Amino acid sequence: MGIVVSKKVGNAVVRNRVRRRLRELLRKTHLPSCDLMVIARPQAAAASYRELARDLAQALANSGINGERPSGGSQSAGEK
Repeated sequence: MGIVVSKKVGNAVVRNRVRRRLRELLRKTHLPSCDLMVIARPQAAAASYRELARDLAQALANSGINGERPSGGSQSAGEK
């Protein structure tokens, strides 16, 4: 796993905060064994922990890494 946070995100304190948040989110996700590169964009500096979690979960679902299919809309109760 690699986490890339460029200087465009902010100064060292901001970059480290974004990196720590992403690392913790990935640790809690319990991903299968795979190679993964996460690149933080400048908007990540202003994002809350909840927003980062939502965006990371969406990116992982779209990639198919976590075993979930991308959601194409709402599911009814019987489709789970």
